[in-house]
Amino acid sequence: MTQVTCQPWGSLPKHGQVDLWTLQSPHVQVEVLTFGAIIRSVRCKGTDGQVDDVVLGFDDLEGYVSDKRYFGAVVGRVANRVARGRFEVDGKTYQLDINSGPNALHGGLKGFSKALWLAKEVDSGVKMSLCSPDGDQGYPGEMQVSVTYTLQGEKLTAEYQAWSSKTTPINLTNHSYFNLGGLTASTISDHEVSINAQFYLPVDETSIPTGEIKAVDGSSFDLRQPVLIGPQLKEVPGGGFDHNFCLSMPEDPWRERHVARVYHPASGRILEVSTSQPGVQFYTANVLDGSITGKGGVKYGKHSAFCLETQNWPDAINQASFPDCLLGPGEEYRHLSCFTFTSAK
Repeated sequence: MTQVTCQPWGSLPKHGQVDLWTLQSPHVQVEVLTFGAIIRSVRCKGTDGQVDDVVLGFDDLEGYVSDKRYFGAVVGRVANRVARGRFEVDGKTYQLDINSGPNALHGGLKGFSKALWLAKEVDSGVKMSLCSPDGDQGYPGEMQVSVTYTLQGEKLTAEYQAWSSKTTPINLTNHSYFNLGGLTASTISDHEVSINAQFYLPVDETSIPTGEIKAVDGSSFDLRQPVLIGPQLKEVPGGGFDHNFCLSMPEDPWRERHVARVYHPASGRILEVSTSQPGVQFYTANVLDGSITGKGGVKYGKHSAFCLETQNWPDAINQASFPDCLLGPGEEYRHLSCFTFTSAK
């Protein structure tokens, strides 16, 4: 049985009240904000029974408003990067906001992560909805979007749906930063990770995929068996992981399959991720540098968290060999991703 409650958590000038929704099961507590559809916290038990928050974030709304690292947010219309912020649909070229070097990142300067979503209670969770107008951040078509968070026992599910009035690229994900050691833990070096992927996408100096789909065999990207993150980070070019791992496609786009597992031996906490998406971006917080003060006054430094962003492949709109990312009028975009929080027995 999941209890669902809602309370005010601040307000935005010209936009209105921001609410905090709490989903409480016997095993896990999840907090979600209507601002950015942000997962603000996930509290779960370790093997000793101690409950801790395993999601990085902020103590107040202002932290999220000024945040440039997408802590806990739903990002879109297109998560990850679009090369040069440019793409072509139906013979017309579209130019997006540039906000990451020469590229567009996570939907633009004011993407879904900075929007105020409408919310309503559903069974065991909350459904958040948003209308993105035609031309929003340079994208074509009016888009109706929803993400439904439900909590059942130890499993948090995010269900995404969208419709558009014009053909447009879409790629939605959640950008939560996790540290299974809890709020005061300063590193993920002591976590073990495994990702069920035989291939990954190499990237250029601006983090755009080169177009090569490369086997993980014999490389530092072979995470098919559990590896300790700390030593593995020393083997990865560029100071850490920020790469798409290519997943096998399910026959049913509404059926998830297991793709990743992270284990923290000291606390015994385990995070398992499943998704119906074709990729997962494994990111090890390489650009955090201690300048951001988060919950409880903790400074977030390099490699203090990891992200497992279930999504389509980056820059798919410009790479013909990548999975299709276009949503046309009359079509429905839908996928789901699940995060299960347990502890070792």
